[in-house]
Amino acid sequence: MRADGPEMEIVHLLRATTVQLGLHSARFAQRNGMHPTDVRALIALMDDRRSGEETTAGRLGAALGLNSAGTTALLDRMERAGHVRRVRGAGDRRRVVVEVDERAVVLGRSFFGPLIDRTTELLRGYDERELAAIRGFLTGVREAAADED
Repeated sequence: MRADGPEMEIVHLLRATTVQLGLHSARFAQRNGMHPTDVRALIALMDDRRSGEETTAGRLGAALGLNSAGTTALLDRMERAGHVRRVRGAGDRRRVVVEVDERAVVLGRSFFGPLIDRTTELLRGYDERELAAIRGFLTGVREAAADED
């Protein structure tokens, strides 16, 4: 592959986008007295909630690459801040699951909402075939990055 070809231009744009999104997330964390890992935890919890999954501390820790002690410290910090709560599982009351507090959802929406709105507006300019290509590309990149672990 040529170092200056159209593929590399897209790779560089993706890298620049990733950096900008990381900076945006870091600004949110800083403005709200959060650690960047707290933001990643909230994202993971909201993704699980959206897909109907209950999240245990172990599942969250694994998703974030944290050990048990690190996960406990994270959850204690986030619970004190009012971002999450530990509750009994719906299907198995012996299980403790972690839920995002609605106040954290509102806080995130107030900061990330404008970016999400601009992004969805951009996507409305693409037809179904183009959206499928974008979805396929982003899924492939995400899977490639996950394979590197």
